Amino acid sequence: MGLAAFPGTVHVRAPGKINVYLGVGGRHDDGYHALATVFQAVSLYEDVIASVDDGFSLTVTGLDDPDSVPLDDRNLAMRAAKMLASATGHAGGVHLELRKSVPVAGGMGGGSADAAAALVACDALWGTELSSQELHELAARLGADVPFALHGGTAVGTGRGDQLNPALARGRFDWVLVTCERGLSTPAVYARLDDHRARNAALADDPPLSLDVPVPVLQALRAGDPHSLAASMYNDLEVAALLERPDLDQIIGDGLSAGALSGIVSGSGPTVAFLCESPEAAQYLRAQLESSGRTALHVHGPVAGTRIISA
Repeated sequence: MGLAAFPGTVHVRAPGKINVYLGVGGRHDDGYHALATVFQAVSLYEDVIASVDDGFSLTVTGLDDPDSVPLDDRNLAMRAAKMLASATGHAGGVHLELRKSVPVAGGMGGGSADAAAALVACDALWGTELSSQELHELAARLGADVPFALHGGTAVGTGRGDQLNPALARGRFDWVLVTCERGLSTPAVYARLDDHRARNAALADDPPLSLDVPVPVLQALRAGDPHSLAASMYNDLEVAALLERPDLDQIIGDGLSAGALSGIVSGSGPTVAFLCESPEAAQYLRAQLESSGRTALHVHGPVAGTRIISA
């Protein structure tokens, strides 16, 4: 990023994401599945405040359940900070304050956004001055969603999802997100998908080890056409998420009945993302869903990636 060290603290913001398309292929020998996905960064953010400290510590705010986010090395932000220190030979530490707005275990990459923000914040705080490519390489070691949180916008992810190429997306896409109090484990959803496929192996070919995003998805994004995008949205993990949480099927049905163009489980779920025709249509849908007792948010995309807010 080429930034000199800032005294005191650095405040960094990173966006959550929606998987507009997610194809899941076969599992490689390293345990990771082949993926072809289209990420879109949306206007729901994680804020990380990094402060100089001798050791490494973490606090979290913005949670209904304080125990839902680990404060040790299981936390991606903590791992990101320690990885950066190790990679650059930085001898000091950092205190990270995570101010969360993206649903925890909701399939929107909140933990990955925290990790991306921690990398950028610590790089600025410590003056380690890594290039964008070096930060991307560290981010990729933390999971497929972390590099995208760095870059934001709209991007195609292949390989494990970490091989990113920007995708042209004209205009603004309006989404309504229905969040759930109880999250889903990403590994558990992938395992459920593998089990589902094994049980139905006679009905389908083995999933491929290399995937591409279908052309109609990319054409719809380039055209800025929500109707075309609604017709091409897809998520291979949705069947597994619905097996884990059958109640999500009712949420999708309610949103479609209330006027959404399309609705899918975002990533590994359980957040459901509804694409709407316009900001006004999204506001109406949000009100309809909230009137039936759902927790709904109106967001838009694409938005910028991880950035420094203040120092």
